[in-house]
Amino acid sequence: MSSEYPFIKACWGQPVDCVPVWLMRQAGRYLQCYKDVRAKGGGTFLDLCKDPARAAEVSIQPVDILKVDAAIMFSDILTPIEPMGMALDFVPGPVFANPVRTAGDVDALVVPEDMAQAVPYIPEILQRLRAAFAGRVPLIGFGGAPFTLACYMVEGKGSKDFAALKKMMYGDFALYDALMQKITAMDCRYLNMQIDSGAQAIQIFDTWGGLLAPHDFERYILPYAKKLMDGLKRQGIPVIYFVKGGGTMLDLVKQAGADVVGLDWHISLGKARDILGDKVAVQGNLDPTVLYAPKAYIEKEVQRILDENAGRDGLIFNLGHGILPDVPPENAIHMVECVHRLGRK
Repeated sequence: MSSEYPFIKACWGQPVDCVPVWLMRQAGRYLQCYKDVRAKGGGTFLDLCKDPARAAEVSIQPVDILKVDAAIMFSDILTPIEPMGMALDFVPGPVFANPVRTAGDVDALVVPEDMAQAVPYIPEILQRLRAAFAGRVPLIGFGGAPFTLACYMVEGKGSKDFAALKKMMYGDFALYDALMQKITAMDCRYLNMQIDSGAQAIQIFDTWGGLLAPHDFERYILPYAKKLMDGLKRQGIPVIYFVKGGGTMLDLVKQAGADVVGLDWHISLGKARDILGDKVAVQGNLDPTVLYAPKAYIEKEVQRILDENAGRDGLIFNLGHGILPDVPPENAIHMVECVHRLGRK
């Protein structure tokens, strides 16, 4: 049963024999076997996301190599935006050729009734992975938070400040709200489809949530994040909410209602736990660049984070953001080994 996995138990704040660990972006370019699969199949990054056999293969690789305690489906947060009517490409970062800027653009967006039909490769990937990991590790599904999805949809690509979205947000709240309501509705259907297809936990990435001041987070992000989480089929399915840059407003992040709050490295884990309280589990928060360091330093940093946790239940060890593409795999393996050795109770 999924409730017996250490990762799932930690999500619920239950005691575990050893702190569980996995890595955000654990399937990726830092692994030669991932690059081999990309090269063998050809095509683009998006082609890989839509190929259930190859996407499942690269999802399995890091579990075999790193010996982590959870698997996460290989995909991208923007794939469910395509069936809303927006053409997506990666060159190499995500690009929408026709960003959402007007009321007409928002009206034209479609919220698919059946997300399994809209993105049929997603349930197939999840089903393949559940079969592959049966009794071994739990499977995490994921999606982007409504605000982060809106950032890309309005800007059309990545940005340092997402000025186009902020102009809409501050200048035409009715338009912004109409967009966010549609995204939230789609997101809820998308994540519930993942649960129906076998995901045993859900992670919601709010990569750009930290762009806003706390009072703006409360007005422009929090209501939609809460609505999304309230709409999920959460019976027995823990939800992780990761707001990059959210360390200065954890009291607000907590109000979204997730079971686990993901932490980046800009706040100490101990301080974050004091703010969040014992009823909320945490995930994090090693600076990804520490994996460039000598192994002795990596071990020292793992111990520091475990010490900050002070033996409290409800810790999932992870990086404070995704693993970087040129990190030596042996350093990531060493980090996982350190957590398993030092985090044993």
